[in-house]
Amino acid sequence: MDAVLAANLTLGVVAPYACGYGGDLFAVVWDGDLTGYLGSGRSPAGATRDALAARSDGPWMPALGPDSVTVPGAIAGWFDLLGRWGTRDFETLAADAVGYARGGFAVSDDAAGAFHDGRRMYPKANPWYGAWHDVYGDVRGGTWLRQPALARTIETLAADGPDAYYRGPIGKAIVATLAAEGGDHADVDLASHAGEWVEPLRAAYRDVEVVELPPPTQGVTVLEALRILDGLPLPPNGPGRQHLLIEALKLALSDRDRWVSDPAAMPRPAAHLLTEPYVAARRALLRADAAGVPAPGDPQPGGTAYLCAADRDGLLVSLIQSNFLHFGAGVHVPEWGVNLNNRGCSFSLDADRVNVFAPGKRPLHTLIPAMALRDGSPELVFGSMGGDAQPGIHLQLLARLVDDEADPATAVAAPRWRVDPGGWRVRAESRFGAVLVDALRGLGHDVVDAPAYDADMGHAHVIRVESAGGYSAAADPRSEGLALGR
Repeated sequence: MDAVLAANLTLGVVAPYACGYGGDLFAVVWDGDLTGYLGSGRSPAGATRDALAARSDGPWMPALGPDSVTVPGAIAGWFDLLGRWGTRDFETLAADAVGYARGGFAVSDDAAGAFHDGRRMYPKANPWYGAWHDVYGDVRGGTWLRQPALARTIETLAADGPDAYYRGPIGKAIVATLAAEGGDHADVDLASHAGEWVEPLRAAYRDVEVVELPPPTQGVTVLEALRILDGLPLPPNGPGRQHLLIEALKLALSDRDRWVSDPAAMPRPAAHLLTEPYVAARRALLRADAAGVPAPGDPQPGGTAYLCAADRDGLLVSLIQSNFLHFGAGVHVPEWGVNLNNRGCSFSLDADRVNVFAPGKRPLHTLIPAMALRDGSPELVFGSMGGDAQPGIHLQLLARLVDDEADPATAVAAPRWRVDPGGWRVRAESRFGAVLVDALRGLGHDVVDAPAYDADMGHAHVIRVESAGGYSAAADPRSEGLALGR
């Protein structure tokens, strides 16, 4: 836990386009038993759907700006996880993060692309984004980036704990910044935040048991797709296999957008989607010779960091943390260096949707850290960034790791596709080859080409617990991450 939190605190400084001090956090932990943690925040208690609709440019939630911000849950999550499983104090774990924030670091050429995307997404002419441009607007590859205000935040958290964020000066500055830009957040919204310890969802796939977090995450989407596939033989790697994976995923994503949101707003428990009668009915819709067209949902972008860690005592951590879309809402709190998330854009303004905006509600979350157990003990710790692509990445990883018994490096590096639930278009990496892609098109899939090792296919990481003892691990070649042991 010390290792994964220290890494996350540092990534929030050196990769502020993926995660950070204004985002959310989810985790699955094994310490002999499984524990889940939901670290997502809620919408402002004083906001209304009608007011948001009046301020929106169309029938959708604002993607950026103050109305897209939910209460950040990562800070509470760090302290909750540290208090339960950590062995060092926050100040010690944050030392590298403070050093990089105050002293600076050289921005890599890969990371420079994210800053370039930020300048496009957050136009300087819009007053919402002025503070963001003051810090990041001139960043290029090789820029030495210093963030002294963020260093101040980290040092304040080390000295005063999460109360400084949720009930103290940092929280008050967050609320003031949002209010100045037209948001509805109040001090009480931050002061009332609390993470939630939960029992993870589980479902059998082949001879393993896959573990995902419950709503408001989309973890049940992965499990439903796996349960659909579990009743079928998976063809060898080729068009037939990819077709079945894609079709099972489409059915599960369609159900996600119909049924999954804050559990308090869901008309039935997520476990209903995993019952054998329901899964069998969905499985019966699959056709091996043609692509189906389930009701489309809303595509979700993503700007996320996934981390996993294991220690010599067998403690396993699967953790994911996110601003959502790149730097988040584009709302930067200048005196504290915090970029606020835009997770609220996942809400719908359609009153007939389960994920419709409501005050004090958690939106559907794409973040899904995961594990897989064999005979009651963990075998795999895995996950990925990627927004809507995450369930499909999990399916493809498990097909390689479980069905093919591939090693983590082979499974993670294998070519991938992703499915857009807004229209069921499939983006497939060029490494699949023209024969496979043409075969999928012949089955009715709308397939477009993606570059080899495309970052939009996620940055997946895997740890495998080896039966002979120890671990093997792999980091995604699509990312700047690495698998590191000592």
